[in-house]
Amino acid sequence: MSVFITGVTALIALAFAVALLDQWRVRRQSFQLAWAIGMLFFGIASACEAIAAASGWNETLYRTWYLTGAVWTASWLGLGTAFLLGRTRFGYAFAFCLFLAGLFTFLTQRRYNYEGAGSAPILYFLAAGILALSVAVETYFGGNRWPRIAAVAVVGASLLSVGLMLTTTLAAPGWKVDPATNAPVADLLPGTLRLLTPFLNITGGLALAFGALFSAYEFMPKRRLLDYSLDPSQTGDQFLFNLAISPVAITVNFVASLPGALRALFGGRLHSRVPATILIAIGAFLASSGDILARFGSTDFFVLGKLLSVIFLFLGFLVSIEAFSEWRVPFTRIVLLRRRAEPAQAGESQPGT
Repeated sequence: MSVFITGVTALIALAFAVALLDQWRVRRQSFQLAWAIGMLFFGIASACEAIAAASGWNETLYRTWYLTGAVWTASWLGLGTAFLLGRTRFGYAFAFCLFLAGLFTFLTQRRYNYEGAGSAPILYFLAAGILALSVAVETYFGGNRWPRIAAVAVVGASLLSVGLMLTTTLAAPGWKVDPATNAPVADLLPGTLRLLTPFLNITGGLALAFGALFSAYEFMPKRRLLDYSLDPSQTGDQFLFNLAISPVAITVNFVASLPGALRALFGGRLHSRVPATILIAIGAFLASSGDILARFGSTDFFVLGKLLSVIFLFLGFLVSIEAFSEWRVPFTRIVLLRRRAEPAQAGESQPGT
């Protein structure tokens, strides 16, 4: 059963990566390339698990699985969301994700005291703080370059993980799994490398989930019970107050808007990004939940969680007319299905929200 589940997960993820890469070939959008890379890593990590379930783990599979699955996948998917929402004020949320990831990384070392971590927890925390501040400042001044700062963080941390992995010697037999579930665990790796997992996974996973919900909120018919504004032209104290209440205001307004969104859905008037991004948020939550449970020693949901995650993510993108206006055989002109146009009254993302 483990071979079947991980094999299906790998096939879906790799097919998804090919479809996204084909989109990028035609449209040349940065978010499509970042998502394609993230799904490619997802597929490679799942393929490693499938091969290991069938024939056993070895050091090469273990190292490849850790880099592609435990370190890179979530961060590159989150980076794709950053590029997608680069013209909005979602930069503040991304900055918060970065800071939270740095803080959690530092606290993780305090809790588990990974061997060989050295000064990495403090350095990762400082790097996260500097990057978060840079993203927030760029967002405040209305620039759309903050995703490039996010890219520096993701690419830099990815390259660092490669360097650390290449210089790491693993104790025999070169891999380790949970004896109860046979799911791989990171106990053989040094703290410098293990701490990159929460640093990148929290940033990417939260950015993907929050970005999906933010995008759904932007495109659904809104009912505003709580007003807020992130317009930088207001006074400093007003801006800080509005920034502080914005998570609560968006949450309240999102819930209040759901009945109207459901009516628009059944009436055929709802922008496809709303149901699509809700499905994506569910997929991101499932992926993050499995990783978090595995980190705390519970690996029972690890394999199934990944399958459910990639299914919801793929469904989300397929539902989105904006992302898949037509379904065709990748890298060909053979169109399998053309989609209807978006409703004429669909909303557009506003940079000031």
